[in-house]
Amino acid sequence: MARIIFYLALLISTTLFGQIDEEAQVKATVDTFFEGFHKGDTALMKSVMVDKILMQTAYRNKEGKDILVTDDPNKLINAIADRPDDQKWDERLLDYSIQVDGNMANAWTPYEFWFNDTFSHCGVNSFQMFKDGNQWKIIYLIDTRRRSTCNQ
Repeated sequence: MARIIFYLALLISTTLFGQIDEEAQVKATVDTFFEGFHKGDTALMKSVMVDKILMQTAYRNKEGKDILVTDDPNKLINAIADRPDDQKWDERLLDYSIQVDGNMANAWTPYEFWFNDTFSHCGVNSFQMFKDGNQWKIIYLIDTRRRSTCNQ
């Protein structure tokens, strides 16, 4: 009986540590994306994105209408590559909530965006990921953007 309990405990702890390791890899993927974003290194960003990533933004316009915009990923990549040296884009992730199921994961990251050290807006990023072999890749990114109701 003691042997059964030992093996059961070993199995449960191995499963839990495996899950923690996967969550750490998902977090590292998000961190790599933003490392490239902040440095202007689009090759680094692309290293954690699938070729045909879907990018969207959800927000409420000045008239109070809910808007969903689908963006061309190349628009973001080109904006980062062409960003003038005198511009500082600082997206500060406030937290990570990560869920993993097999080769699919989600990372929910509330953020604040600062432009040249001035607060611009806040929101949440939701990264959908797929584990392609041994590497997590971002397949879908949607974010929200608000200028008010931010807890600064």
